[in-house]
Amino acid sequence: MTYDFNTIEKKWQDYWAKNQTFKASNTSDKPKYYVLDMFPYPSGAGLHVGHPLGYIASDIYARYKRHKGFNVLHPQGYDSFGLPAEQYAIQTGQHPAVTTEANIKTYRRQLDQIGFSFDWSREVRTSNPEYYKWTQWIFIQLFESWYNNDSNKAEHIDTLVEKFASEGNTTVNAACDDDIESFSAEDWNNYSSEQQQEILLKYRLTYLAETEVNWCPALGTVLANDEIVNGVSERGGHPVVRKKMTQWSMRISAYAERLLQGLDDLDWTDALKDIQKNWIGKSVGASVSFNVNGHDDIIDVFTTRPDTIFGVSFMTLAPEHELVSKITTEVQKAEVEAYIEKTAKRSERDRMADVKTISGVFTGAYAEHPFSKEPIPIWIGDYVLASYGTGAVMAVPCGDQRDYDFAKHFDIAIPNIFEGVDISEEAYASKDNVKIANSDFLNGLAYKKASKLAIYQLEQLGQGEGKTNYRLRDAVFSRQRYWGEPFPVYYVNGMPQMIDKVHLPIVLPEVEKYLPTEEGEPPLGRADVWAWDTESNSVVSNDKINNTTIHPLELNTMPGWAGSSWYFFRYMEDAANRDGVFASEEALKYWENVDLYIGGAEHATGHLLYSRFWVKLLKDRGFVNVEEPFKKLINQGMILGTSAFVYKFSWMIVSNPDKDFDILNPKMPSFFITKSKYEKIKEGNVEEIKKTKEFFLNTLTEIFPDSEISLGGELSLQLVPTHVDVSFVNSSDELDLSAFKSWRKYYANAKFINEEDGTFKVGREVEKMSKSKYNVVNPDNIVADYEADSLRLYEIFLGPLEQYKPWNTAGITGVHNFLKKMWKLYVGENGLKVNDAEPTKDNLKTLHKTIKKVQEDIENFSFNTSVSTFMIAVNELTAQKCTSKEILKPLLVLISPYAPHIAEELWNKLGNKASISTATFPEFDASHLIESSKNYPISFNGKMRFTLELPMDMSKDDIEKTVMAHEKTIAQLEGRTPKKVIVVPGKIVNIVG
Repeated sequence: MTYDFNTIEKKWQDYWAKNQTFKASNTSDKPKYYVLDMFPYPSGAGLHVGHPLGYIASDIYARYKRHKGFNVLHPQGYDSFGLPAEQYAIQTGQHPAVTTEANIKTYRRQLDQIGFSFDWSREVRTSNPEYYKWTQWIFIQLFESWYNNDSNKAEHIDTLVEKFASEGNTTVNAACDDDIESFSAEDWNNYSSEQQQEILLKYRLTYLAETEVNWCPALGTVLANDEIVNGVSERGGHPVVRKKMTQWSMRISAYAERLLQGLDDLDWTDALKDIQKNWIGKSVGASVSFNVNGHDDIIDVFTTRPDTIFGVSFMTLAPEHELVSKITTEVQKAEVEAYIEKTAKRSERDRMADVKTISGVFTGAYAEHPFSKEPIPIWIGDYVLASYGTGAVMAVPCGDQRDYDFAKHFDIAIPNIFEGVDISEEAYASKDNVKIANSDFLNGLAYKKASKLAIYQLEQLGQGEGKTNYRLRDAVFSRQRYWGEPFPVYYVNGMPQMIDKVHLPIVLPEVEKYLPTEEGEPPLGRADVWAWDTESNSVVSNDKINNTTIHPLELNTMPGWAGSSWYFFRYMEDAANRDGVFASEEALKYWENVDLYIGGAEHATGHLLYSRFWVKLLKDRGFVNVEEPFKKLINQGMILGTSAFVYKFSWMIVSNPDKDFDILNPKMPSFFITKSKYEKIKEGNVEEIKKTKEFFLNTLTEIFPDSEISLGGELSLQLVPTHVDVSFVNSSDELDLSAFKSWRKYYANAKFINEEDGTFKVGREVEKMSKSKYNVVNPDNIVADYEADSLRLYEIFLGPLEQYKPWNTAGITGVHNFLKKMWKLYVGENGLKVNDAEPTKDNLKTLHKTIKKVQEDIENFSFNTSVSTFMIAVNELTAQKCTSKEILKPLLVLISPYAPHIAEELWNKLGNKASISTATFPEFDASHLIESSKNYPISFNGKMRFTLELPMDMSKDDIEKTVMAHEKTIAQLEGRTPKKVIVVPGKIVNIVG
């Protein structure tokens, strides 16, 4: 019987789907275990072989936990709102929902063919109205919440209104905006409804505010910091500028300390925890207020070094700081405005990362030192961010290297306030082993005492206080896109109002185009039916807006991370019971949170942080019972692609003015040079450069005989490595020139400098597998040629789960051959070979050492070493000619999490009716690994001459007697009496002399 893997895999995938083999129960008596992958965005390209790695790892663990007796929830769905579908809609006019549906079908087919044990009955799609109804509902809960610092949790906004009505806000300790004015209960009760709403917006956990945002004109939307790479949009590489816009924001900063402390209880890697800790950025220090000379304004700064207050020699404001335009003198105005315009083109991340560039402009204004009353020049510089802290710093160049470099560059004074420290070459940033000098009442004090005294004196002046600061900023929550969750918000006289839960979801309207309007409004501004009727509680036509009963709806949509911040709760509820609740109290109580979460570390400061924030809010408001969404988190590494490069070259052409040569002539070919000759040119090989120039000139002369063409010197040779589709390249790195020339219209008449043997060879480089690099390997082809089980085993065999690993299709043949060998262990030419034969001692030893190793590997997520263990076991059992069902049956259970299709088929052939997924994981019996005998090496003067098998429990004296009486020992000694006999029980015997 041959191993027909294609038929076998299709058979079992159909069986699992028909029988809902992996459907979880919310009422099981078994202990629960919730395994979750970060759900995918369904792109048009589908999956490549790098995508399934995390899914394979989670699937192995989910299947293993089922074998161990757990009720496993292992769901899957789609993060189906996304910019690519919208960009495609802009280009083609096709509704993003149509594109997304088609993409999901591709993803589902690919996921199914790899054999994942997902509970598809609980599938979620963030773009389905039935789902985003609850995303809208959570947004409303955020709007109706405020953060009470006294109780250290979020509470319903009604409790805040009650406080205002009875005692005003002077005793309220809340996370709120900075510009809150004090008012009494009487004031509050006399305020108009609109005034009260404006005040409450400053306290709500989601609020409207004018915010500095990352605006991408090409995409027509605001981008989060994590959506920007090297100053351009991650999607499309478009320029990003800083711009002020009225946006919805999430007051995540209220949870900064809880987000920080909560990390201690999570089973996450230290590296990931450190990323979040640094992003939250807790600092302890002081807030200091500097008066601005000639103005009524104050500049507030936060510093972790109040002890250095007398070292301040200048101040730096962020270019976007609200005071810049107000305090800049007329003389400095033009230079300041030019600098602000230049800075607006750089993202915050770009500015933070650029530590080498020193730039800034003097405003012409001065602040007053709180103690010395000396004037301090006020500068602006792009290394200060408006979104971090107060957007201003007190610069102490003697104690901070960046301030030091800035002062040196602009010739600003650098007073030394450290006793006995030389600052002629660099700043002294250490707090230790130094005392303060030249600082009035702080002289002679060390860091801690000086800091405490400085804070005390600032408090006495009313110009400062001790403070804990966090780098974490409130998250902008608006996007100027079409394909996202609509806000459940309408506006009455400019003030936001929430739509009642019973009228949700507010569904995306139809629009003619998916671009922003000509007036610059988001795409929803193009909708004809996008107004809220408060009488009928329905969406109606815009032309009916009367601002009495019919009002405009919000035109922005929610960001991509909205739907992913709570989807793990939606999976908990059985699909049949999802009406009327995002997840039932019973389901939430049973599943609690995710036991194992697998996904990329790139989400550390985005999805993973926002999810933790939303869960804490829901916990505070009594909607869930847990403080954290993900107990254990593993970041899988990346499977890298092996890219192929062709080397394009050209020379600068110097044309005869009388016979002008048009380089844009459609006959002008592209030129490419083979790898070995490219490398010679890069090394400066004069002969190769000369040949290349001659080839270029002769080819052009032949194509353009009527032109007089001359070329520039060697320096005008341009070499450009260019990605080429890896499917055009064979295992010897030879390029299929015909396929390459057909690939792009402009390559049709390409010219090539080949290797001496006539082939054209490409360069290779291991890098991220990506469609844009043309190095993607489609799993469909691998599954068709080598089977899904081979793909699963190979991906997990490449190396430790967390590491980056290069893909090599040729390597998959090894695991494919292993599976064929495993098949032959069970099935021969005449059918099933397995019988009821008694297992031998060696059979049992092989099985139980495999049980022990595989269980340890899975528990430690060291899946790659299990694959080699399976190979060893199959080799040993094959050599032992094992046919014992007592051995081969449990071996299938061991391998089934890794290679479920072949395991199911062989399990079925052994006479089992139920799926192998219901089988119990084999128990390890250590007694089968205990050796009863030892094969001793018998040495003479340190040289081993023969071996002798003796019982393990034989005494030292008996070992010596047995060895000395052996005929080979007698022959070696030739009648001599040894000087001594060294016996180490369980190890060696050495006869000396």
